[in-house]
Amino acid sequence: MTSVMKILLGATAGAAILASSAITASAAVVCNGNTCWHTQERYTYPPSAGVVIHEDDSRAGPGITFREHEGRGYWRGDSWTDF
Repeated sequence: MTSVMKILLGATAGAAILASSAITASAAVVCNGNTCWHTQERYTYPPSAGVVIHEDDSRAGPGITFREHEGRGYWRGDSWTDF
């Protein structure tokens, strides 16, 4: 196998890996009332949480506050609730 073929094969494999990782990436904006946060995982929130899940490219309107928090849970008022 020539070095040109090896380079082309490596580039093709790299592009395929990059494309598949972009497809499987999952992100969302989750809101509870006027409080929203970003999440990298799409959790199944309990019905009592009262959250709405939006696509990551959604835009926040006036009066929306973004708060970030690590881990699995949701904002209820000023407190983070793990589940």
